[in-house]
Amino acid sequence: MGPAIATQIILNSSLKNAWELYHFDTRLNKDIKAMGKWSLKKSGLMLKKYALYRKMLKRISPDIVLVPISQTTMGFVKDAPYIRLAKKAGAKVIVQLRGSDFKNWLSNSSQKVNDFVKKTLQSADGVIVLGENLKYLFSDYFPDDKIFVVPNGGNFTFPQVQKLKDQPLRILYFANFLRNKGFIYVLKAIAVLNKEKSLPSFELVASGAWDDEAYKQECMAFIDDNKMTNVVFPDKKSGEEKWKLFAQADIFTFCPIAPEGHPWVIVEAMSAGLPIISTNQGAIIESVIDGENGFIVEQANEQALADKLRLLLEDETLRLQMGKASKNRYLNYFTEEKMVENLNRVFNEILQE
Repeated sequence: MGPAIATQIILNSSLKNAWELYHFDTRLNKDIKAMGKWSLKKSGLMLKKYALYRKMLKRISPDIVLVPISQTTMGFVKDAPYIRLAKKAGAKVIVQLRGSDFKNWLSNSSQKVNDFVKKTLQSADGVIVLGENLKYLFSDYFPDDKIFVVPNGGNFTFPQVQKLKDQPLRILYFANFLRNKGFIYVLKAIAVLNKEKSLPSFELVASGAWDDEAYKQECMAFIDDNKMTNVVFPDKKSGEEKWKLFAQADIFTFCPIAPEGHPWVIVEAMSAGLPIISTNQGAIIESVIDGENGFIVEQANEQALADKLRLLLEDETLRLQMGKASKNRYLNYFTEEKMVENLNRVFNEILQE
């Protein structure tokens, strides 16, 4: 999951040369299927974590505490004590949102929940969002100079691969198979293209984890019904095998139909030098510039996605040109060094208050 990736990169980055970094693991879920489901066991674990967190604050007396916050009622209630306990311990508190559904959630929540969120955020000294176009999410809670933008960034190494002339072009989807990630529309777009005989040979390589058995069956049934033999599901990939999938790809597509933050897969695809087709969710449009390093298409529109995929499949020059633009954009804005530079700036500004 994105927050876990971000935490790992931050802890291992050069940020540790400028700051003493301490990590407190707030996770209650062992895997993606357990998310959003409450239990007495989780409640007990949560109380134990608060006690351990209080002891940690007393032991290390931090100058700054960075707390990633949820955009669901259950999740935010879990996060609130981490904010308030840190403030009580005398630390500067920065909250960070790694999504973009914050206002939608609150607009569909009770006044009691809204009041709770407002009161909790009053304990924070600032907030970090993942893109300039997401600053509006917190305009009701913080002044503009306390809303900071720190996009995701990381350094990735891809293996050298030999692409054979007769092998199919590869369209890569690399994300968890959640309904809001829009994978079914990728399949529908591929089905549209499979009806066209003049296209170069191609295949869809899709890798991720399923959290919904009904959705999995829906997708598999669609593949079977349309005899889509050019859809490949490699075993769940991580580490070197993951980067090999990116290195072997020719096109990357990720078309979520619900709010996103700044998806790591977009950063990884840019780093791999791939043309990207995505949708206007969260900060994606600050990474994928329509017509420059890929295309932004209408969400839940398989025909629009198929049209852009066709364009890239047929035009090798355009694929390579957009892939190069992706790589350049990544190097300029989304490396680990850029993220560390941004975090350093935020931390120092907060401490200078």
